[in-house]
Amino acid sequence: MSGLLALLDDVAGIAKVAAASVDDVATQSMKAGSKAAGIVIDDAAVTPKYVTGFQPARELPMIWRIARGSFINKLVFLLPVALLMSQFAPWLIPPLLILGGCYLCFEGAEKIVHVLMPHDDQSGGPDGSHAVGDPTQLEEQKVKGAIKTDFILSAEIMTISLSTIESDVLWIQAATLAVVGIMITIVVYGVVAIIVKMDDVGLWLTEVGRTSGTRALGRGIVAFMPWFLKMLTVVGTAAMLWVGGSIIVHSAHQMGWHWPEETIYAFAKRIAQGDGLVEWLVKAVIDGILGFVVGLILIPIATKLIAPLFGAKAAH
Repeated sequence: MSGLLALLDDVAGIAKVAAASVDDVATQSMKAGSKAAGIVIDDAAVTPKYVTGFQPARELPMIWRIARGSFINKLVFLLPVALLMSQFAPWLIPPLLILGGCYLCFEGAEKIVHVLMPHDDQSGGPDGSHAVGDPTQLEEQKVKGAIKTDFILSAEIMTISLSTIESDVLWIQAATLAVVGIMITIVVYGVVAIIVKMDDVGLWLTEVGRTSGTRALGRGIVAFMPWFLKMLTVVGTAAMLWVGGSIIVHSAHQMGWHWPEETIYAFAKRIAQGDGLVEWLVKAVIDGILGFVVGLILIPIATKLIAPLFGAKAAH
């Protein structure tokens, strides 16, 4: 009997440890996910543009293909690399974050410059899609372009998440990154699916609505969605610059260059006078401006020097 009681006591102890570990993973996942919230907003705002302009029947299949690519990006490619980096080269995390931040700044600044300085060359956009006439080929290029953009954003999400995990236990790091990757992908592409299908919902309400109010709601949704998608484009661009600039500033601080982050923090604190929301807004605006400046510097480097090396046409 004493042996049985000892065995039960051991089982109970193991269960407690397992429960504590699961709770630790959940806590770390919540913390990591909140730190990556800015990029999640950016991801959700940027993705709808890749599926607009296609037949409604193709929108959800395209979103599923992009979401599947996002799962593969995070869980198959980025998660193992992140774990190896945390174990053998943690010093690589800040430089990689800066590299990803520079990419976001370039993308955001490139979009603004393209709007402010339009050109007549329609031979190709950043992904070459302007020159594609075949819908199937265009869809393929759009999906590939979305997955490529997702890879950069996912790399930032996974790297930021990794930098916030306090545990040194490898399996807890792996479980936390997996949970963050899965949940963020579900949230982002679930929201994207809702956004791109809202106009179909509005059209359905106008056709089957039994009351004038329901039909009016449907017409309002149909009329509102194009404006909402334009607003999302603006929000996505602003988020790229804000997130990219803040990543660069914070990662530079981690690498020993403290002046930019400390100066921004002190200025925001002085302007806010104790108001946390104002302080956050001031820092976000400054990070966004810095991100735009960095992006402007990178545009000629990327389009004139780097793009030709890969056989790509410059966007401008």
